[in-house]
Amino acid sequence: MGVFNVKDAISGKTARAFVTINGRVEELLYGKTGEATAEKNKVDVPVLGKTNTPQRAAGWKGTGTLTVYYVTSMFRELMINYIKTGEDFWFDLMMVNEQPGSAAGKQTIVLKNCNVDSLLLSKFDATSDDMLEEEIPFTFEDVDMPDMFNTI
Repeated sequence: MGVFNVKDAISGKTARAFVTINGRVEELLYGKTGEATAEKNKVDVPVLGKTNTPQRAAGWKGTGTLTVYYVTSMFRELMINYIKTGEDFWFDLMMVNEQPGSAAGKQTIVLKNCNVDSLLLSKFDATSDDMLEEEIPFTFEDVDMPDMFNTI
């Protein structure tokens, strides 16, 4: 029986993230947290002779959230342009998890055609010692995994 080697655990602090928007790639050095979820859309499939209601997948939706330090105007500039012109914006988001020294290696996820749900336009907080941050919820249309963790 194998044992998990603690040196193979992946720290979220060693992750990197990049956004590609309008052909420009920007490393999210000001990123704090990020996550993305693919959720199956399921439909009921009633079957004669069964007392339960089986379900099957009938598509999926992708959602995610970025939490970043409040130090960039890039997303706000794009949102204000949308507000004024109706021209929406999409971006790709690449998240890389890699822990130096881990036998797990590296995993890269690329979320494609991300679209912001809502965006903070302005913020202040004179009551906190914490640095300002903002949460950016988004949806995405496709996903690739160019790098997968090694089997450990």
